[in-house]
Amino acid sequence: GHLILAGDLIGFRGDKAKVFEVVIQGGAMLAVIWEYRRRFAFALGGMFRDAAAQRFILNLVVALLPASVLGLAFGRLIKAHLFAAVPVALAFIAGGLVILWVERRHRTLGTVPAHRVESVDDMTWRDALKVGLAQAFALIPGMSRSGATIIGGMLFGLSRRAATEFSFFLAVPTLIAAGLYDFFMHRELFTVEDVSTLAVGLTASFISAFICIRWLIRYIASHDFTVFAWYRIVFGLIVLATGYTGLVRWTA
Repeated sequence: GHLILAGDLIGFRGDKAKVFEVVIQGGAMLAVIWEYRRRFAFALGGMFRDAAAQRFILNLVVALLPASVLGLAFGRLIKAHLFAAVPVALAFIAGGLVILWVERRHRTLGTVPAHRVESVDDMTWRDALKVGLAQAFALIPGMSRSGATIIGGMLFGLSRRAATEFSFFLAVPTLIAAGLYDFFMHRELFTVEDVSTLAVGLTASFISAFICIRWLIRYIASHDFTVFAWYRIVFGLIVLATGYTGLVRWTA
């Protein structure tokens, strides 16, 4: 959502821009791989002999399926109609309202009774499938993939930390696969001259994600996501208001 709005604001639009916005998220995924390199190394090293590693990989595969199937089926329609400022702003607001509802629900229930799964290692394939279904909502630009998976995981009984970490892990195959697929399907849009542009985008994505991942893990240890919900709502309203008044010519 932020990528689409930023691109719209500076006039970076069109099919190439849409592919660019998907591809450079691979840089952020490299930051996730580096931050959790021991966990990924354990999973890959034990995939043929360790039950815990096999369960971890199975959970990622299961969680990846819903968004993959729906993305392949509706990807072109989504890009044609939802990669624009107004749909993104509306998704920001809707997502913020959902976060407020979930956080209020958690405060009402209490943190201990609400948590059925304390750690990623405790997840079953059914838990992973539920999180994967939540991730499918992030096919709507502005809904936020991480927000959908974290809040969805909390709704389905995962602790805040387990939901956040699994969201990071799931992002790796999801966004790398999406970037590679989108680039391959639209490779005719790019030339050798675009290599430097992609390199800068990937690098900036890596650096910003590397900083944000560590900060977010520390933040959730003692805070909830209410502040992010209000940010989404206010930001979405600002986009709509500036567009309605003509202050900014957002794409509809």
